[in-house]
Amino acid sequence: MALSPPVEREHQHTRQFDFQGFARSDGLWDIEGHMTDVKPYGFPNDFRGHIEAGEPLHDMWIRLTIDEDFLIHAIEAVTDAGPYQICPAITPNFQNVVGLRIGPGWRPKLRSRVGGVKGCTHLVEMLTTMATVAYQTLYPTLAKKRKKNPAPETKPALLNSCHTFSSDGEVARKSWPAFYTGAQANDGE
Repeated sequence: MALSPPVEREHQHTRQFDFQGFARSDGLWDIEGHMTDVKPYGFPNDFRGHIEAGEPLHDMWIRLTIDEDFLIHAIEAVTDAGPYQICPAITPNFQNVVGLRIGPGWRPKLRSRVGGVKGCTHLVEMLTTMATVAYQTLYPTLAKKRKKNPAPETKPALLNSCHTFSSDGEVARKSWPAFYTGAQANDGE
């Protein structure tokens, strides 16, 4: 179902994100992100002179290389276009996320290493989203490994992470009965 029809309006800005995950031949994983900001009209810019309609104001890339434990082995950050000459100068600082693990506390860890003046708002925004892309990328492989080598059942990380995975909901009842807390929890179902 799409959004309802809007009132008459005029397009002012487009921000596009593209995230992809890849299994590498060396057993590691690459998670890549690309972001662009474009306007449907041209406008003056102190650094670049004039930015034409459809020309990216921002054009930024990130590649994270992680292992199956979500440990970051490498990162590459590139700013191909920004509104100021100094924008690309901060990308080497993103090496400070190497050694972090994507998981609980991801956002505060990012802020401590590359937040504020230590980074770029747009690149940090991409890294925040790339955590969920990493989970989506690795989930099928990790699920197959768990089926082959089941570990003692522990509380699933997704439990209570959103309304779909509520511990008292139908998904939890069917997928994780040991952790189901709904009305039918003690009914023997």
